[in-house]
Amino acid sequence: MIIVMAPGATDEDIAQVVQRLEDQGYGHHVSRGVERTIIGAIGAAESEKQALAEQLSRFPQVERVVPILRPYKLVSREHNPETTPVAIGDFCFGRKKIGVIAGPCAVESLDQLCQTAHLVKEAGAVALRGGAFKPRTSPYAFQGLREEGLLCLAKAREQTGLPVVTEVTDLRDVELVAKYADCLQVGARNMHNYDLLREVGRTQKPVLLKRGLAATVEEWLQAAEYVASEGNLQVILCERGIRTFETATRFTFDLSGAAFAKQETHLPVIADPSHATGLHKLVDPVSLGSIASGLDGLEIEVHPHPDRALSDGPQSLTPRRFAALMEQLRAVAEAVGREL
Repeated sequence: MIIVMAPGATDEDIAQVVQRLEDQGYGHHVSRGVERTIIGAIGAAESEKQALAEQLSRFPQVERVVPILRPYKLVSREHNPETTPVAIGDFCFGRKKIGVIAGPCAVESLDQLCQTAHLVKEAGAVALRGGAFKPRTSPYAFQGLREEGLLCLAKAREQTGLPVVTEVTDLRDVELVAKYADCLQVGARNMHNYDLLREVGRTQKPVLLKRGLAATVEEWLQAAEYVASEGNLQVILCERGIRTFETATRFTFDLSGAAFAKQETHLPVIADPSHATGLHKLVDPVSLGSIASGLDGLEIEVHPHPDRALSDGPQSLTPRRFAALMEQLRAVAEAVGREL
């Protein structure tokens, strides 16, 4: 349930409600808005909700108590009707301006990464993506440079000023990756790794959470709830395609699911057209459609030489192609009342 505080509620009033929740063994999350503060109560059993709501409603500065019917409580729009901006570096996702994260699938060398970083920044990217730890279907495929890759990302950030988004794949590596990254990415294969979700939530760093290969929207949002339950609502959801019977593309890009998630949650929602399609020729139309539908940004794979890429070359754009796409995206963003 959520407790909506009256506009004039003081810090002391809020603390009294929080103390009552803690005394009764419930978790909580406080969201401070411009006009009101909302407190989310976590863990209340169905049999106790009515009595708890009646008790809390008697506090003089509690405006109302509202039950949350969704299984994902903290990330639902019932908890917060306004989109929560999530900052990666100086850029906030979830506001009028659309953000594009770009870079290679995998960090292969410092030269490759820095060359790409400079070019995507020049084209308008707001953050640099690059995989240092690469979970691959085959154990014999390139698995990433690991800490050496993280060092390359840090050097690219120093050179360009772009914040870094990189994936963490193992509980044991969370502290290490968080040391270098500005945003922790949880990939599709780990969306159901609930211990990992809790651990990245505890870092209090922004988290980019990709939808699982065969996950429903509800499961995706409940995965975000694991991060939020650790007190971290700095989560960006990323639609990257799901597995269906269709074989023409690498995955099936579920734009309707992403649009539905945008209505269900106050978290920003972006798209990854590179992984969704697996084909560089389809990255442009899927990117344009995503922005036209109201999503908050994109994550796009860019490589200076896709024909030499150690992973995901067929879906990577060249820097020139990426710059051309950014110009098209600006026109679409303007048409739907957004900015890029």
